[in-house]
Amino acid sequence: MNNEIHSDGNLITRLFFRLLPIQILLAAINAVNGTVSSLFAANSVGSAAMTAIGLYGPINTLMCAVTGLFVCGSQIICGKFMGANQMEKTQKVFSVDLLSVTIFSAFYIALHLLAVPFGWMGIFTKDPEVRVYLDQYVLGRAIGILPFVLGQQLAAFLSLENKTKRTTVASVAFIFVNLVTNYLFVSRWKMQAFGLALASSVGLWVFFLIEVSYYFKKSAMMKIRFKGVRGEDFANIFKTGLPGALGDGYQTARGLILNTLITVYAGSAGMSAFSTANSFIGLFWTIPSAMLVVSRMLMSVSIGEEDRRSLTDVMRHMFKWSIPIMAVIGVGISLLAEPITRLYYQDPTQEVYKMTVWGMRLLPLVLPIALPTMNGVCYAQSSGKQGLVNILTAWDGVIGVVAFSALLMPFMSINGVYLANILNSVFADLIILTYSVIRNKRLPRTMDDYMVVPKEFGVSEEDRIDMTVKNMEDVVTISMRVTEFCREKGIDGNRTYLASLCLEELAGNVVDHGFNKDRKTHSVDIRVAKKNDDLILRIKDDCVMFDPAARKSLLDPEDPAKNIGIRMVYGMTDRIEYHNILGLNVITIKI
Repeated sequence: MNNEIHSDGNLITRLFFRLLPIQILLAAINAVNGTVSSLFAANSVGSAAMTAIGLYGPINTLMCAVTGLFVCGSQIICGKFMGANQMEKTQKVFSVDLLSVTIFSAFYIALHLLAVPFGWMGIFTKDPEVRVYLDQYVLGRAIGILPFVLGQQLAAFLSLENKTKRTTVASVAFIFVNLVTNYLFVSRWKMQAFGLALASSVGLWVFFLIEVSYYFKKSAMMKIRFKGVRGEDFANIFKTGLPGALGDGYQTARGLILNTLITVYAGSAGMSAFSTANSFIGLFWTIPSAMLVVSRMLMSVSIGEEDRRSLTDVMRHMFKWSIPIMAVIGVGISLLAEPITRLYYQDPTQEVYKMTVWGMRLLPLVLPIALPTMNGVCYAQSSGKQGLVNILTAWDGVIGVVAFSALLMPFMSINGVYLANILNSVFADLIILTYSVIRNKRLPRTMDDYMVVPKEFGVSEEDRIDMTVKNMEDVVTISMRVTEFCREKGIDGNRTYLASLCLEELAGNVVDHGFNKDRKTHSVDIRVAKKNDDLILRIKDDCVMFDPAARKSLLDPEDPAKNIGIRMVYGMTDRIEYHNILGLNVITIKI
């Protein structure tokens, strides 16, 4: 019997694209801020302000690294706990996470406020004009540190609670406020670099206040609970998020080293060109970054559920959809390099114009090439493959780009940096493939091979069947398939009958009622697995939220047959768990 003939993986694909837009908006906050600031800096303040923004980049990257550490660590841990339906542990992680980032924010704000009077920004530039703009920019950015750091954490938890509409509103509000305040502060009131940074900070406060208002509602799943919290909770978040955050830390070091190399081999024109191209393309990096966040959520939940099929489906989706999408976007930007450059610099004879054009041509090509490495790090981090994570983050974060840049820049000037980014991503992808070959002792033949999923994880293909139900005809077919599977695995007659009946009743209920609640396309993913002495049934759908436990005791005097299927299932077994995560209804039954 072909166990997976009816499993199409479309539930993961629909969920991925449903979660992606909001994550793009979230990732766009930093990118939009950088792009808008660059446009106003180049057109309303001058190239010296543009250089100051570029020099601030490593400082911002370090803040993003620490913020990302806690976002990533808490999201992976909470995803696993929610996948295992352990909400008390989830809330403890939520509480420790918010406390930790608040303390970090206070420390980072203090550093910003002390940096200007003590002259610490002098280590980044000796140019007096650039130094003035850099000091202004640092003070303005200090005002927005707390809402940025807390806002990123809350956005991650809102996604897990399937409250993405609120984050969408917050993100749109940020973009609007950022544009309006940049126009007022920079173009009208001539507040220069301080105005550029202040506009961003005001937008971040609006973003944060919209998000945090949800957590004052009684309906919020996440609550601040410090009772029973231990130091181990902080340590687990830190340990889980550290490998990925090291990548941002490495990029901070990379930024400092590249700034030096660019200054030596390409001068201030090269620094301005690199900052401009980076800033614009950073807007499009929000898409793969958002894809990564969605993949991380789906992978962590799949690991918590011990769902081998869903885990590998996430990676399949990356090759089937994400890479082609980013290839089209990358090539499109490359072809429009000159029109895009003219948004910033109008004189084609200027050296900075020519350097920026080449940046717009070459850097976008990294977008699709980098995805296998990004997803590889995500999976390795979620599954505890720390050695692979450390190798990839070190290479991709600093070693590859810096090494190739140092080799190429003496001969190619700023183009050496652009080409170095492409070569870095190609070699990082090869590291993942090499790891897979070494562990499997052959080229990977399946997605399980490529990801090196442990044999003991979840349930093997031989001990499970995966089915996708799209209509009532499929529901009828389930009974025969489940019965056949149970007999092959030596399951006794009573449990075989119960499994077949439970799945037919519950899946039929979803098709009958859930599919008709809206005009969207829906399906039900069903897994039947034999693990040790247990027969485990799991029903997962993307319809409106529906807890069958709420219906098991409801009787309608006018219609005694109403909810009879659900009441019958609960009457035959009490080992039923329900939870809603990422907008999916998940029912698990152990027989």
